[in-house]
Amino acid sequence: MWPSPTFCFLLHHIAASCLLQIRMEGTSVQMLLGVSSLLMVSTDSARLTLSPSSSQMMEGDELSLSCEEDGSAGWTVRRNTTKNTRTECGPAWGRPAGPSCYIIYLLPFDSGVYWCESREGQTSSSVSIRVLDRAVILQSPVLPVMEGHDVRLLCRTKSPSNRPADFYRNDVLIGSEPEGHMTLRHVNKSAEGLYKCVVRGQGESESSWVSVTEKLAPSVLSVTNPAFSAPPPVSAPLVVRLLCHLVVFCPYFISTVIMVSVYRHRPTASHQHVSMVMTTPTQADQILDEDYNDVTTEYHF
Repeated sequence: MWPSPTFCFLLHHIAASCLLQIRMEGTSVQMLLGVSSLLMVSTDSARLTLSPSSSQMMEGDELSLSCEEDGSAGWTVRRNTTKNTRTECGPAWGRPAGPSCYIIYLLPFDSGVYWCESREGQTSSSVSIRVLDRAVILQSPVLPVMEGHDVRLLCRTKSPSNRPADFYRNDVLIGSEPEGHMTLRHVNKSAEGLYKCVVRGQGESESSWVSVTEKLAPSVLSVTNPAFSAPPPVSAPLVVRLLCHLVVFCPYFISTVIMVSVYRHRPTASHQHVSMVMTTPTQADQILDEDYNDVTTEYHF
């Protein structure tokens, strides 16, 4: 016996509702996991910036170091030198100012590795600084340069000089500039290397490594930027996903098949035939009629 159309409709509606609910719950789970991942991932380590931004400094120069990070309270500048390790900016060296540190007069023993460190022990990437007592130094970016940006090279001399400076990359001459500075436009990874400069009659600088960072692809940017992207999809084991699809699909499919079958087998008005047959009264019918006529109705009060 086929179930009634009302029952099939209810079953179909329940299956569709379950499917919609699962989809909504899946989206909610994805959003929840996406937000949770953003909340659970620790903030990136503070970024140490220098002013002037150069890996080579002259004796007597001033230097400003700052830990840049949202909510940078608790970050301090530390350094390793040939004399001390993990010393914090303070009375021994530098003048602290919150997450920044100022060195008024650089000396050769200030050469070393500098970084930012939090109270919890998080650290930033480190930079190497050399304080040189030389006639010529090369000021080049101490931090990696993003691909497509410009790189400015400055050949400094201890005494004023109007002589041109020759610039080299990996000991290959790349140009000569009369004013002592060169700008490399829209650099790419091929611009990485060891740079130095030479001022005729003054001397040459030490070599410094210039690093170039590749740009992220647009697809990577869209995933790593939470402000403009949807939460990442939640991956589940294949077996679990198949079971979920079967649980949702089977009632939906069965109810659809039942509804189609019911309506196909249901007789319609165009297919119904009414037959009228006139029969003669039988003897049994006559006896029933006579009995009926002999019935007496009694009323009791």
